[in-house]
Amino acid sequence: MANEDQVSRLRDNVAAWNAWRHGHPDVCPDLCAGALRGLDLSGADLAGADLRDADLRGTVLRSARLVRARLDGANLFKAVLDDADLENAVLTGARFLQCVQLIVARNWWTARRDPSLECGAPIPAA
Repeated sequence: MANEDQVSRLRDNVAAWNAWRHGHPDVCPDLCAGALRGLDLSGADLAGADLRDADLRGTVLRSARLVRARLDGANLFKAVLDDADLENAVLTGARFLQCVQLIVARNWWTARRDPSLECGAPIPAA
């Protein structure tokens, strides 16, 4: 289950979240199954975050840093991933994610993903 203090901090203000992340580089954010639906998280530093099964429906993740983030089982229905960095992210089992959403992100081809999200690039080995 998500760390509610971290979810609240992220929901309140992305700039403050990023400052907190900068000051706590060893903390792996636990946003597992977090309710983040419809938020504007543009530019959020979510590198290495546990977002498994998170509700990200309609969430704007434009230019977010999702490097090595765990998004397994996350609901990404109508999520905006434009210019988000998905380097080595885990997207296996992500729900409602489509190639049209994925290919506008940076480094999307390095993410582990389901065969239905091949999107013209080989899927990295686990």
